[in-house]
Amino acid sequence: MPSPASVIAVNAPSDDPTDPSQHRVSGMRRGWITALIVGAPLLLAGCNMYPTYGADPGATKQGSDTFKLYSGMMTTGIVIGGFVAVLILWTVVRYRRRSDEMPKQFHENLPIEILYTAVPVIIVGFLFFFTVLTENNVDATQPVNATVTSSGRPVVDITVTAFQWGWRFDYTGLNVGVVGETTNGPNNKGPQMVVPAGETIQITLVSNDTIHGFYLRDFNFSRYAQPGVTNIFDLNVLHTGTYDGQCTQFCGLYHSEMLFSIRSVTPSAFETWASAEVTAGHTLQGSPSGVNNIPPPNTRTTPANAGSSVASSATPKQKASA
Repeated sequence: MPSPASVIAVNAPSDDPTDPSQHRVSGMRRGWITALIVGAPLLLAGCNMYPTYGADPGATKQGSDTFKLYSGMMTTGIVIGGFVAVLILWTVVRYRRRSDEMPKQFHENLPIEILYTAVPVIIVGFLFFFTVLTENNVDATQPVNATVTSSGRPVVDITVTAFQWGWRFDYTGLNVGVVGETTNGPNNKGPQMVVPAGETIQITLVSNDTIHGFYLRDFNFSRYAQPGVTNIFDLNVLHTGTYDGQCTQFCGLYHSEMLFSIRSVTPSAFETWASAEVTAGHTLQGSPSGVNNIPPPNTRTTPANAGSSVASSATPKQKASA
């Protein structure tokens, strides 16, 4: 029998752009890409509007704002990274080598170049906007020495003095002074600052000798206490509880033991605590000033043991052994 003049492959894909099947395939691809772009953020945030990614949600209003910024940036990064990975994979599969023929060559594609320049700029501008907004919210403070906020909520003023190697908490409006050295205090975690939950705490942070770090992990918050520099910031603790803090700037021999804690209680329990402290003699001038005879805050910026006797400049453990 004579050979057939030609052989036509059954169900072979057509390269004809007018072929309806080509439009269906192209539409399916666009549909998958659109579903990925829209669905990825919803999938990532399906269980929680702000995924933690291992971070602490923040026990204060300021710490919560910081956490939301971190979570939003991580989600944005994952979505963008996933989208880029899909595009790379699609390009590798779609334009893989099929023959030895030279592919079509081109030198520019103006719409794509504008797109991949404009989109990153928009994304960076978006992240920059929310970063500045969060920083302004975290750094916002009530007027110095204010007793109430604009909404009528009380403001508690506390001066925090860091020294080698302890902390002093002076409640200037309540005549309460709390001081502690190294690990002395509740649960051997240094002195404890008691604050009312749901109210504004304005802290004036100073150092009496060297640079110290005022850090609380659960607050997503850290500030330096520096000699000659006064840092003022507000904290709004959201819930009752006890939160551990520590010095995070190497400040000498007992730096690792320079601990403290903040205990948040109800406003009524806070008033009861403040009255009991005054009754017990823990006042601004009545509280012991520490091993180096630390004077009231903001009185000097020289080292605490400068010009003092050998006995007064001894370390806590040396005095204990003596």
